[in-house]
Amino acid sequence: MMNFQEGQTLLFNKPKGWTSFDVVKKVRGIIQRRVGRTKVGHAGTLDPLATGLLILCTGRHTKLIESMQNLGKGYVVTFKLGATTASYDAEFPEENISDTSQITQEMVEAALGNFRGEITQLPPIFSAVKIDGKRAYKSARKGKEVKLRPRNVVVTRFELLEYQGPNAISAEIHCSKGTYIRSIIHDLGQALGVGGYILELERTFIGPHKLTDAWEIDAFQQMMEEEASI
Repeated sequence: MMNFQEGQTLLFNKPKGWTSFDVVKKVRGIIQRRVGRTKVGHAGTLDPLATGLLILCTGRHTKLIESMQNLGKGYVVTFKLGATTASYDAEFPEENISDTSQITQEMVEAALGNFRGEITQLPPIFSAVKIDGKRAYKSARKGKEVKLRPRNVVVTRFELLEYQGPNAISAEIHCSKGTYIRSIIHDLGQALGVGGYILELERTFIGPHKLTDAWEIDAFQQMMEEEASI
């Protein structure tokens, strides 16, 4: 039996549409119904529309969160060229629609090279970056002007996985902490002169922790209920 109050590191597959805190709240509730009040936190936020690996720490393991946030991360992203959105993903309607008839797979692969190694990027205005103590997305949703500072990040892998034309491109990205995949795809679209935004995003690993080892939330809840009935 897991000792949640002493400390556990738990891997979950975050569902699409859930915030990272939604997962924390759900898992905390499941644990507390079984063992009582327990501290639970997460290491590395995922956007609501993203899925994939989310690390939760309980009890004394919450002290490990900062070190886990510093680990490299991996993603599989599916994106579209020929338009932009305000959020750089599919949350908002398309804008700046462009003709992509001239875009080829070879052009996209060549452009990827500019986004490997150390790069400079601006986080999306719809992000959790804090400005004067406030989350950027909260100001952006109120229509307020948001000014973000560029940051240096490192991309160690950016390779195409599947190319079905400009409307459906899949790629794998490995990167350092603090990297916004939405910004990479937005900037790639700008570099190609047609714009681009994310359709789907899945985090596949954080350091040595892999999505393939993660719990589905329903399965974790079922396991906890079965243990309680023993």
